[in-house]
Amino acid sequence: MSTTATQTKPRRERPKAIKLSEAAAARIRDIMANAEGKYQGVRVGVTNGGCAGMSYTMDYAEAPQAFEEVVEDQGVKVFIDPKAIMFLIGTEMDFVREKLGSRFVFNNPNQTAACGCGESVTLKPAAAD
Repeated sequence: MSTTATQTKPRRERPKAIKLSEAAAARIRDIMANAEGKYQGVRVGVTNGGCAGMSYTMDYAEAPQAFEEVVEDQGVKVFIDPKAIMFLIGTEMDFVREKLGSRFVFNNPNQTAACGCGESVTLKPAAAD
């Protein structure tokens, strides 16, 4: 009688659809700390509009919605609209402070163009590897 041992490979961690810079994670933690437990994180998506074709969206997230991707990074949760996943894969979300204000910035490898005012972008779906 022979027995064949089956070795199972450990599953590799699935790549995150979006990563946060330290500055973005710190800013979201600050926002959540002031939300008095009402929100679990932020919801990120894209919408059609603007002169370049698409705009990023951000809102507070009280709970995950159906089919959303939930990314946990540096102690914060980012809920990603399922329609936006293919446009956001590989994106780093950053938070920058400038002379006249501060804002979240999306460093997205799928972005092919942006309008002059910076409010809208042209995005292509991420390439399948």
